Amino acid sequence: MAKKCDISGVGVMSGNSVSHANNRTRRRFLPNLQVVSLLSETLGKVFKLKVCTKTLRSIEHNGGLDAYLETTSNAKLTEEAKKIKKSIAKKKAAK
Repeated sequence: MAKKCDISGVGVMSGNSVSHANNRTRRRFLPNLQVVSLLSETLGKVFKLKVCTKTLRSIEHNGGLDAYLETTSNAKLTEEAKKIKKSIAKKKAAK
């Protein structure tokens, strides 16, 4: 499984560990991924996603999954998040 956020697409970064003697060795910076169940109030459905904690805080700050996806541009979302956003917009348009 890829270590990548299902909503924002944040993934593994690489860099150097630098010792006191300034020796450099390659290392990986892993995102802090959590498996969470997020409720879409519009769809009345629960989505189980791997989300990084930074994105999770943004979702809570915006007032839930629906509000976060509405305010976030498609350029910053993954394909899975775009599908959820499209289905939410479709359901709201039908009401």
